[in-house]
Amino acid sequence: MTNVNDIFVLAEGEKLPLETEPSILLPAMYDVVWSTVVFVIVFLLFWKFVLPKFQEVLAEREDRIKGGIERAQVAQAEAKAALEKNNAELAEARAEAAEIREAARAKGKEIQAELRERAEEESRRIVEAGEKQLLASREQVVAELRNEMGQNSISLAERLLGTELSDDTRRSNTIDAFLAELDNVSTRK
Repeated sequence: MTNVNDIFVLAEGEKLPLETEPSILLPAMYDVVWSTVVFVIVFLLFWKFVLPKFQEVLAEREDRIKGGIERAQVAQAEAKAALEKNNAELAEARAEAAEIREAARAKGKEIQAELRERAEEESRRIVEAGEKQLLASREQVVAELRNEMGQNSISLAERLLGTELSDDTRRSNTIDAFLAELDNVSTRK
């Protein structure tokens, strides 16, 4: 069998690559160098391409958030203005309704006063008509009573005198005299 040492001639103090055990804490120098080169390349690519896109996305998102906040503030201001406008319109409508109610009350009082005046006027008219009718009835009753009393007085006078009073003028004079005496008797009491 041939020995590995026989195939390769090694210089004095020289060792074959995997002859020594690798360190657990420190990697081999070539690993460190190549890892550093790859890390720097990846870092530069990340710095050049990925990081600007990431910052662009973050800036866009920040703009959208700020825009959303601004739009929300604008919408809130518009809503507040609309609420104030609605409250003003509501207050105006309430004031107008109060004016309408007051006008209706005033109109109602006017109508009530007018109706009361009409009723009083109608009442006066009815009372006047009643008084006129009562006066006319009274005059009619007085005339009828005078006529009837005149007839009674003539009958009574004829009985007392025993003669018939046929003359109209005499009869009229007798009735008038009798009624005058009755008026004098009624005024004395």
